[in-house]
Amino acid sequence: MNRKLLPISLGLSLLVAPAWAQDALYKKTLKLAETQANLMLQEVPKAVQQKPTAAGKPAPVSPRSLTPAGELAVVPSPDWTSGFFPAELWLLYQATGKAEWQTAARTYTARIEPEQYNKTTHDLGFMVYCPVGKGYELTQDAHYKPVILQAARSLSSRFNAKTGTLRSWDHNRDNWQFPVIIDNMMNLELLFEATRLSGDSSFYQLAVTHANTTLRNHFRPDFSSYHVVDYDPATGQVRQRQTAQGYADESAWARGQAWGLYGYTMCYRETRNKVYLQQAENIARFILNHPNMPKDLVPYWDYNAPDIPAAPRDASAAAITASALYELSTYSAANAALYRSKAEQMVKSLAKSYTAQPGGSHGFLLLHSTGHKPANSEIDVPLIYADYYFLEALQRRKNLATGTNVLQAGASQATR
Repeated sequence: MNRKLLPISLGLSLLVAPAWAQDALYKKTLKLAETQANLMLQEVPKAVQQKPTAAGKPAPVSPRSLTPAGELAVVPSPDWTSGFFPAELWLLYQATGKAEWQTAARTYTARIEPEQYNKTTHDLGFMVYCPVGKGYELTQDAHYKPVILQAARSLSSRFNAKTGTLRSWDHNRDNWQFPVIIDNMMNLELLFEATRLSGDSSFYQLAVTHANTTLRNHFRPDFSSYHVVDYDPATGQVRQRQTAQGYADESAWARGQAWGLYGYTMCYRETRNKVYLQQAENIARFILNHPNMPKDLVPYWDYNAPDIPAAPRDASAAAITASALYELSTYSAANAALYRSKAEQMVKSLAKSYTAQPGGSHGFLLLHSTGHKPANSEIDVPLIYADYYFLEALQRRKNLATGTNVLQAGASQATR
């Protein structure tokens, strides 16, 4: 990670709340996060013990969500969400400086590290880079560097020069030949870091090529995004555009828009290519100006869901969007105050109305997320990646409020 930024000086006038109020919200939410994470550390081993592992199958290692019966759902390391809980533990270590969180983070991160060799998934950024990259950023432990580089090599193996993209899913080959999903923008950060760590520019070039192709083919004239673009791997031509996890192919799936916003903000950070900054701002405009955005700025699962306002919300989309907007505010002179104030609204809404009761929900922090509504899967439940991006947004918020770099690394001693 070790990023170099040239953030725009915002000045005290852009602080949307007095420092004491920001501290109060941050400290209260951080205390809740620690309470919930401690509970989760107790709950995961019990859930793993109660879930028998079939012969030849990997054992569960991380929490993902709650089952329809309200039980803790745990997943093995090949699951795309497996890295978020260890990454959340690293964020708690960053926020508090407490050795106990580093110890827990190292333990859970080690369980994900075998995925560095996994060439069957595009999600190695989520699975490996979120926890291992954060661990390396905070500790500079040399053990983590080769893990990051191997994960980048594995991810790079999915690149097709004809399509100019990294392949996403391997399933449903009767329907898709070379599917690429908007979520994949998030995994490019792993490739950028690999170039920084190794000096090998090929990782950087793959990331830029994928970002450019996605920019050309995933977005509609209003800068909303399709979820899936399927390519002909032999010619590179687009075969079809779909929104598999949204209401309809032409609808705007809320988390997909958040992935796009975060992804192009990150790509601008890594390249300083103003095309990416413009794209991020265009996506932000679509999200923030959408007529179906609720007043609390926690979106419905799809901006075009037919049953709005009764449609389920997606707290994960709000958390991802807020984290991206805090960073984007440091790059945009014209819209810095707007982005920061909207991120502030989202975080306050999440903290006030979407958090779990202390000691409840098996240790999850945020409630009311939606995973895959069309598949009737994970609807109005906690999701581990919602917790992760919410904590990341809170950390970025604190950094901006205290006048430090929005992506400031290093464990704080202030709350010890």
